[in-house]
Amino acid sequence: MAISAFAVKVPAAEPMVGDLRRLYDATVALGVPAHITVLVPFMDPARITPEVLERARLALNRTTSFSFTLNRVGRFPETAYLAPEPAAPFIEMTRALVEAFPDFPPYGGEHDSIVAHLSVAHGSAPDADAAAVELQARLAASGAVHASCTEVALIENSSGNWRDMHVFHLQRAIQPIPSIR
Repeated sequence: MAISAFAVKVPAAEPMVGDLRRLYDATVALGVPAHITVLVPFMDPARITPEVLERARLALNRTTSFSFTLNRVGRFPETAYLAPEPAAPFIEMTRALVEAFPDFPPYGGEHDSIVAHLSVAHGSAPDADAAAVELQARLAASGAVHASCTEVALIENSSGNWRDMHVFHLQRAIQPIPSIR
């Protein structure tokens, strides 16, 4: 069955994680770039109407664009990932989408909490262990990945490969005007 997902693409992470993702994450072969998932699974792409897109836009507009870093390696039992800092805006977007679409809990409701992350290795504990060690070495050598979240992509896999269906541009954060003295 075809599904869709909301994701923040992180092209700035590709130099650090691209080769590891090709080794340890099968979704790369399906067209999934380095990303932080906001909500998966979402509805069948055939059911996504202009009204659904508008409801999603309103939910996502609660979060303004923001900068973040990927500077810490994290683990789930069979996954190694880079954790974004701050994580709160990603979690806020997830919660806003779930509020707007309560029939679509994150990861199908399998987990009790929302952990923002950029998966690098997924599927087996030994692969995740190897990737985590390498990620830690790369972070120590080159430092954090710096990126900005200015948009959220709604991606879908009805063709067997993932592709963009719609892109939601986040509102720019209002910058304070410097005072003149």
